[in-house]
Amino acid sequence: MSTDSKNESVKETDTKRERVYIFDTTLRDGEQSPGASMNLPEKLRIAEMLETLGVDIIEAGFPIASNGDFEAVREIAKLVRKPVICGLARAGTKDILRAAEALKDAERKRIHTFISTSPVHMKHKLQMTSEQVMEAVIGSVTQARNLVDDVEWSPEDATRTDHDFLCATVEAAIKCGATTINIPDTVGYCIPTEYADLIKMLINRVPNIDQAILSVHCHNDLGLGVANSLAGIAAGARQVECTINGLGERAGNAAMEEVVMAIKTRNDMMPYDVGIETTAIAKASKLVSGITGFAVQYNKAIVGKNAFAHESGIHQDGMLKNNETYEIMTPESVGVSETTLVLGKLSGRHAFRAKLEEMGYQLGANALDDAFKRFKDLADKKREVFDADIVALVDDEIISENERIRLVSLRVISGTEGPQEATLTLEIDGEEKTTTSSGDGPVDATFNAIKALFPTKARLELYQVHAVTKGTDAQAEVSVRMEEDGKIVLGRGAETDTLVASARAYVNALNHLLVKRERTVPPAMDVLEGDIGA
Repeated sequence: MSTDSKNESVKETDTKRERVYIFDTTLRDGEQSPGASMNLPEKLRIAEMLETLGVDIIEAGFPIASNGDFEAVREIAKLVRKPVICGLARAGTKDILRAAEALKDAERKRIHTFISTSPVHMKHKLQMTSEQVMEAVIGSVTQARNLVDDVEWSPEDATRTDHDFLCATVEAAIKCGATTINIPDTVGYCIPTEYADLIKMLINRVPNIDQAILSVHCHNDLGLGVANSLAGIAAGARQVECTINGLGERAGNAAMEEVVMAIKTRNDMMPYDVGIETTAIAKASKLVSGITGFAVQYNKAIVGKNAFAHESGIHQDGMLKNNETYEIMTPESVGVSETTLVLGKLSGRHAFRAKLEEMGYQLGANALDDAFKRFKDLADKKREVFDADIVALVDDEIISENERIRLVSLRVISGTEGPQEATLTLEIDGEEKTTTSSGDGPVDATFNAIKALFPTKARLELYQVHAVTKGTDAQAEVSVRMEEDGKIVLGRGAETDTLVASARAYVNALNHLLVKRERTVPPAMDVLEGDIGA
């Protein structure tokens, strides 16, 4: 095929691709998550982030719900210019007028009005007949369309609504001027094939359906929010309503990042365009999580901490050979800096060797075998092994062969009276040295004595003690972390006497520091406070 023919083929394909509009309701439906309420400055920050992401419509709030919601919608309408700004309203005059007032400064505005249409909602929630509901649909959509050019209408609990009545209300809403018809699975009841059939049914039975965009709004009560949304799009819907991190009432809404990346990754099966700047997804997720206080689960698709992390030895081996073996998208595509190979008890020798080489260590076969065995032993005790732990494993072997500083003796005076003092003897490069130092407590006195005998500008960043066994005679294990010129080292010591264990840990850290001074090792150590020695 010639280049020109190829280009023509690409152009033909591109023209066939249809746009799927992203309607983000993090600020409205997402805020309805118990405990997820946001103040005005926080909502403005999220709205700006959504504009950066490139969402098409921002449902900014429910203006009549409270003065705070009204102010938020009004301020977002003033601030954000590219997306359509949408306000929610029930099928009542006051709601619709309030929404219109909040939206008056928006560059592009939409009123989203709704009423329940399922038998259970009409009987128990609305206490209205189907005839009364139909009148409310006609009246509310007509009023909204007289105020704005862009009106969205939703039959709440659509997936449990009688099909004949659903078709009738949808047709009436479009006749009255609705430009978008949203079909919400309000209680997350549907399965994907059922939801797709519902969308197809409306397309086939509503005569004026071509005059409006069909939208999907799927809750996640059965964990099918994203699956149902994608099924609806495949069936003919062209707007998807979703939230960052899947935030929302009960089990939440369809997660925007999952919907978007599913379309992007499987564009062969879903040949649609979305206008989202995917490299901003991770940043948006962190912002929403930080503001709402809703932590993202580690194994959450796309934005979870483990979404691009690999611990299994088989997986790590594949990743080191070719990322495509276990990653269907790149971390960079969603704004994550890089893939993480997490070292733990399931990690293999290949990943361990790669990590050592990344950190500047080149070990022979025997030394690698010894280090890998000690790594596995440590991994059985810790949930995650950090870079600094690995440095300590390798350096321990070097230190044991050539320990420059060694604890000889320690005597400490402590109590409620008089200064706390420590008399310490160290062997430094084969020569014994002794000193007595005071401090603010026995540990401080001990560490001051060590610093007096072996001066260093290293800074103590962490001191941690825990009992290895139970009882008053328990063996104490002490961990310390020290930093010098960007170099971070760990030291450990274990004794039944906590003060002796503390001295051993400090001396051990100094020996590690001496080794590190002589080696070129990247200074960045991924150490989390509280995990050392755990």
